[in-house]
Amino acid sequence: MTDPISAVMRTDYLTLDAAMPIRQAAGLLHANGQESAPVVNSTGDLIGILTQKDCFRPAMMASYYRQWRGNVGDQMSAQVKSIDAELDIVAAAEMFLSEPHRSFPVLRAGQLVGMLRREDVLGRLLQLG
Repeated sequence: MTDPISAVMRTDYLTLDAAMPIRQAAGLLHANGQESAPVVNSTGDLIGILTQKDCFRPAMMASYYRQWRGNVGDQMSAQVKSIDAELDIVAAAEMFLSEPHRSFPVLRAGQLVGMLRREDVLGRLLQLG
């Protein structure tokens, strides 16, 4: 058996609030070099995910209207694919193969504990072989 996901997941990651202006969130994603960020409520529960791709429509609209409109809650995906912290690296690799996502929120007992990026899983697989 290979390492659990918790061995390679990122524990230092950006989280967003649904009420945050979308312009601010897009700027944070870009500045932090993150493809996506989990959206959490006031108690830290995962309620959505915002990706760079989700920010393109409001960005394009802003280029036309010269004003950013909306907030994270308007653009986020509420249907979030997550991965359990106790799964192993091979299971994570299989998930990345079957899904178009570049990162997944990592949950332990239903609580958000990290983010797993495709590049981290590939790096660990390279170490195994």
